[in-house]
Amino acid sequence: MGIVARIGVIINPDAGLGGRLGLKGSDGLAREARNAGAEERAGPRAMKALSLLANHLVSHDVELLMSKGRMGTDWLDPGLDLDVSIVHETDDATSNQDTIDLVSKLVTEDADLILYAGGDGTTRDIVKAMADNSSGNLPVVGIPCGVKMYSGCFASSPKAAAEVVNSWLNGDLLIASTEVLDLDEELYRDGEWSVRLYAEAMTPSSPRWMQGAKEMVESASEDEIIEGLAEHVNEVLMTKDRLIVWGSGGTLTRIGGMCGIQPTLLGIDATIGNEQVGSDLDESGILELLERHNGEVTILLSPMGGQGFLIGRGNLQISPRVLMKAGPESVLGICTPSKLLSIRALRIETGDDTLDTHYSEMRYLKVLQGYRTTRILPISVD
Repeated sequence: MGIVARIGVIINPDAGLGGRLGLKGSDGLAREARNAGAEERAGPRAMKALSLLANHLVSHDVELLMSKGRMGTDWLDPGLDLDVSIVHETDDATSNQDTIDLVSKLVTEDADLILYAGGDGTTRDIVKAMADNSSGNLPVVGIPCGVKMYSGCFASSPKAAAEVVNSWLNGDLLIASTEVLDLDEELYRDGEWSVRLYAEAMTPSSPRWMQGAKEMVESASEDEIIEGLAEHVNEVLMTKDRLIVWGSGGTLTRIGGMCGIQPTLLGIDATIGNEQVGSDLDESGILELLERHNGEVTILLSPMGGQGFLIGRGNLQISPRVLMKAGPESVLGICTPSKLLSIRALRIETGDDTLDTHYSEMRYLKVLQGYRTTRILPISVD
């Protein structure tokens, strides 16, 4: 049997490097992140997805179109018997121009789908390059590797990406349009949240495995709810022996301000009682606080509207090491009623299979939705 499908593979080796360091993105900061000890993220996650997908690629006679080097073949498991064709090559240092050039090669080689590992910035580069090559209808599937991913063409995890591609190969999924969103990282680092719609992309439609686009959920009528949440946190949680790790986002920023602290809109902060003991913390800073603290620990997180991600999007500083040190059960969600309307389950992707399994076996997690009012939501781990 001849080749049934050609899948182009793109790996942005710089994606997500700044996450655990609290850099709020990797655009223009890859060298700084690596010098600070950042661990590779995109390559290993792409390798995991391809390893899970390998048997299906062979059985479907799929040819992978790849770049030689860090944007592709460097991350292939040598034990996998895959049909790989080299269409591009890079040096060790790569840029978005390499992504654009690789997309042009994939279009020329008649790729049927692009599987890529990166973040929203990578998505923008790919979609623009496809449009420039008159191939805007070429479907894409993203392996989530960035610090924040708002676009709807990402699978919810590397495993989910493998499931989506396999279902697409089987003819079980329709191709549909989704939004390509991105956050301005320069404004993001200055504490301003500016998300824009840049384009639309075609992607296999799977509510089960694809994360969907982030919804910006706001309600002017929720001021009293926010005040009630702040009162609950201040009265019940901010005790003298409890370390609270505050997640990022507008809801927690407003609550923290009402509780007398100076929260970082897009970073991770910490308090013990009424004292703020950490601001804009990276992974190591959180671990240091946990190591010194002997009392109770609560990690306050607010899920992303629409997507429902509680862990794994925009808060990579809350790493597997942090969660294991604090205890997985230390996580408490905070969610306003309007945001709850867009969330069916709390999605968790820690990046650690053992920890993901633990959360999956917990099945449910408590969410604070008002003053002394909680709700139990199911946990979804893909």
